[in-house]
Amino acid sequence: MPYPIRIVIEDLVLSAELFETECARRIYEALPLEAEINTWGDEFYFAIPVECSPDETYTLKVKVGDIGYWPPGRALAIFFGPTPASTGPDPVPASEVNLVGRLLDDPQRLREVRKARTVRLEIPS
Repeated sequence: MPYPIRIVIEDLVLSAELFETECARRIYEALPLEAEINTWGDEFYFAIPVECSPDETYTLKVKVGDIGYWPPGRALAIFFGPTPASTGPDPVPASEVNLVGRLLDDPQRLREVRKARTVRLEIPS
């Protein structure tokens, strides 16, 4: 069973899920987390206090709505559109990420909070 999570950025609350992988489980067990958001095109990324190695999901192929973990920077990335590395409408991470989850709500809603400074990941009550 996927792990349900909630992503809170300012007044925006989005439902998401983390997959059944070792890396995703470690992230889930570290919740709640709050971090400062960085933006790279239509990608939010932020450092988290979880360390994982590349796993069987390690890839450059992500879709809008995917959540990836970037092992070199111990960071989580939420993809909601093209990034500077994209050549089309799909996001492309700066380097490979472990696919750890996906948004269940419309990823385009993240555009509403593009200037936000912090993100909170939590377990829904």
